[in-house]
Amino acid sequence: MADDPFALFDAWYDEAKAAEINDPDAMALATTTPDGSPSVRMVLLKGHGPSGFTFYTNAGSRKGEQLTANPRAALLFHWKALRRQVRIEGTVEEVSADEADAYFATRSRDSQLGAWASDQSRPLDSRETFEARYEEAGRRFDGRDVPRPPHWTGFRVKPDRIEYWTDRPHRLHERRLFVRDGSGWTEGLLYP
Repeated sequence: MADDPFALFDAWYDEAKAAEINDPDAMALATTTPDGSPSVRMVLLKGHGPSGFTFYTNAGSRKGEQLTANPRAALLFHWKALRRQVRIEGTVEEVSADEADAYFATRSRDSQLGAWASDQSRPLDSRETFEARYEEAGRRFDGRDVPRPPHWTGFRVKPDRIEYWTDRPHRLHERRLFVRDGSGWTEGLLYP
């Protein structure tokens, strides 16, 4: 068995990028409210490696507030075309301002303007209000680069557990579990 869960993720992710028709980088992100109520939504993986799995969002969004209040999360990749899943659980940290700036600069201008226009997860009285805010952001930054809004950042899930699940006939699935052990990992199998 492999002893590096990140090398295995790289291999599986490369296969998913070739096999999945839509969004092989889509992952379910599970968080909890301060009182323990679960919440889950899809986000896009924007970086990964031994330091963790990174995505970007509005820090004032529901997920951003939940991650700030309880910096633990779970991720799930489901690659249906490959009949595989990867489950990740761990602590969460905010990325550096430099890292968030660098990623924000790679986004399309429309996405950058949308980050300024949206009060993500807040009630919206009408679509027209949002579109007007988007247009205003376009005028505000006309003719110049769009800077990263102060409320827009990235989060990195630093895994404590990574499970690799492979579908097998008759529900006799294969489950490989990596658990952080100091600076390394232990690996074992789980019953399906």
